[in-house]
Amino acid sequence: MSVDPGKWGVIYNPKAGTRKVKKRWKEIKEYMDSKGISYDYVQSEGFGSVERLAGILANNGYRIIVVVGGDGALNDAINGIMSSQAKDKRDIAIGIIPNGIGNDFAKYWEISSEYKEAVDCIINNRRREIDVGLCNYYDGEKHVTRYFLNAINIGLGARIVKITDETKRFWGMKLLSYFMALLSLFFERKLYRMHLKINGEHIRGRIMTVCIGSAWGYGQVPSAVPYNGWLDVSVIYRPELLQLVSGLWMLIQGRILNHKMVKPYRTQKVKVLRAQNASVDLDGRILDRHFPLDISIKHEAITLIIPN
Repeated sequence: MSVDPGKWGVIYNPKAGTRKVKKRWKEIKEYMDSKGISYDYVQSEGFGSVERLAGILANNGYRIIVVVGGDGALNDAINGIMSSQAKDKRDIAIGIIPNGIGNDFAKYWEISSEYKEAVDCIINNRRREIDVGLCNYYDGEKHVTRYFLNAINIGLGARIVKITDETKRFWGMKLLSYFMALLSLFFERKLYRMHLKINGEHIRGRIMTVCIGSAWGYGQVPSAVPYNGWLDVSVIYRPELLQLVSGLWMLIQGRILNHKMVKPYRTQKVKVLRAQNASVDLDGRILDRHFPLDISIKHEAITLIIPN
């Protein structure tokens, strides 16, 4: 299939449980039409469909793929594109129109949450080749590779994501669900027996959470740069209650690496040999536990459209 290289393939991932789904897309569509943009539009239909749709668009020759969604939808799209048959993935430019509250990767690039500004950004078409993280494991039947742009969380960070997803069905609001999940874990400070290998060093012990990031990782790896070919790692041990309070404040301030219970690393490979009973998430998507995990980085593997 031959597609005009300037034509956008737009994937709209609506926020679940909201009545504003049609209104939100109508506003975006009307603005894109007013700008004379040539595009084809598809809407996701549940978990996993964004990945499938992104793969179809890549295989059918679309070289500008726009994701209207949050970090989870973007992760699905990256996995679809990276698993596609497109010869050079760097020829595919990804545009982001943030939708929802989980837009950490878009915030890193200062992509506006205002859809008109986000659309204008894609029209301007300023491109930057960026890194893509890889997580390899054996699921008992086959070797699997999952990709990420922001971060992998093991332990507390992933558990917050998991509880948020579960409570969202009850509370009906993701922001409230996230707050309740964080509050429920505030006093728990559960530890997990982990065994990691970073830069040849074996790290064993009872660890609260690990963040392995190419970008900010929701503030846990604030020095990470998603185009330098490196992964930043924060290993966070169990703090006392007052240390946890100060740690949350330092997280908000972008100074979490200064906390004495945090040990930072910079590397190109991480092997997670064990993380007993710990949840794992990639960019907000919960991963079935399969250890060991081999985590690495692919330098400048894909192209992102960024603001001027």
